[in-house]
Amino acid sequence: MQECFKSAHLSHEKDGKLCDISRFGLETAEKTMSFHKSFPEYAATPLADLKGLAQMLGVQSIHVKDESKRFGLNAFKVLGGSYAIGSYIAKTLSMDISELSCESMTSPAVKAKLGDLTFVTATDGNHGRGVAWTANRLGQKCVVYMPKGTASERLENIRKLGADASIMDFGYDDCVRLARDNAAKHGWILVQDTAWDGYEEIPLHIMEGYLTMGLEAVHQLNGILPTHVFLQAGVGSMAGAITAFFANYCGKKQHPVIVIVEPNKADCFYQTAYANDGHLHAVTGPMDSIMAGLCCGEPCPIAWDILHDYADDFISMPDYVAAKGMRILGNPLSDDPRVISGESGASTTGLVAEIMQNDSLDWLRSQLRLDASSRILCISTEGDTDKSNYRRIVWDGLYHK
Repeated sequence: MQECFKSAHLSHEKDGKLCDISRFGLETAEKTMSFHKSFPEYAATPLADLKGLAQMLGVQSIHVKDESKRFGLNAFKVLGGSYAIGSYIAKTLSMDISELSCESMTSPAVKAKLGDLTFVTATDGNHGRGVAWTANRLGQKCVVYMPKGTASERLENIRKLGADASIMDFGYDDCVRLARDNAAKHGWILVQDTAWDGYEEIPLHIMEGYLTMGLEAVHQLNGILPTHVFLQAGVGSMAGAITAFFANYCGKKQHPVIVIVEPNKADCFYQTAYANDGHLHAVTGPMDSIMAGLCCGEPCPIAWDILHDYADDFISMPDYVAAKGMRILGNPLSDDPRVISGESGASTTGLVAEIMQNDSLDWLRSQLRLDASSRILCISTEGDTDKSNYRRIVWDGLYHK
């Protein structure tokens, strides 16, 4: 397919009944962060202040949340997986998760009450690694299905955590169906970051887990709220959760422009926003973007409900933009901190740079209202989770799959 820039804008100027996002507010975020803080590995990930890049691009500020530092797992996904599993255990024990810590959750007494459990999931890499890591900490089993084309490094990182992980001969969405079916067949617990009718509780807890990132970011920004938040979407759980958090936290008057970013080859949210006909629109066929973590063809309906009502713009973009973002973050200007960001993680920063530097995208710059007063927040959701591909892109300039 011919790669290009496509955009769908949704106006929220008319008053109407909006999706209820109260569960993604400050109270839940504080509860989520308290749970994550109980892990010895917890530390707030850095918020890189890219002053040199902001000056070069002609905006007021650019901050990038560096999730390569999260729990030693090189990606943010463990926040959702661990919180969902913690919520499942709390419910099983007739507790509230506020009463549960890492120490109590991993204690022999709790293990004896739970018995032997098997957690199962489908993943492009980072989510499965977070679920496997949590199951390993609990002394429980984990089964992980990965789509065709998954990098061997991502597979081995999950297997090192004791999980039964396999790369299948089909795509991500079919891996999700396999995980769902085998969970029902074997009595396993499905920990999936997308939802469907009858399966909403665990995906919602996964989304709540991501609120720790949002709360850390606003603390680190010291009261200066962003005017623009760029969020990448795979199934959309992270994008939906962070959009809801900022909509709650900032309120209507200070609500930032929320921009959702996807690769051309897996742009189900863009397609759904562009149609805007009340139906979800899936992407089928090969999804061979370098942004492997975003190669999901079916949008999470919970996430879409939030994004439809609170996100402003949905951008479908070429792969070279993510590659550009990787090089920019890995080779910073002046005193800007270095961020090692993978293909999906760098997509938003790459897009910001391309919009501000490419005269042919003046229309998009105007649509997004990007100018000298813009304060931009991006999340680098992963580090170099596929190191050989990272070097191939950053060293050799080769970004085609």
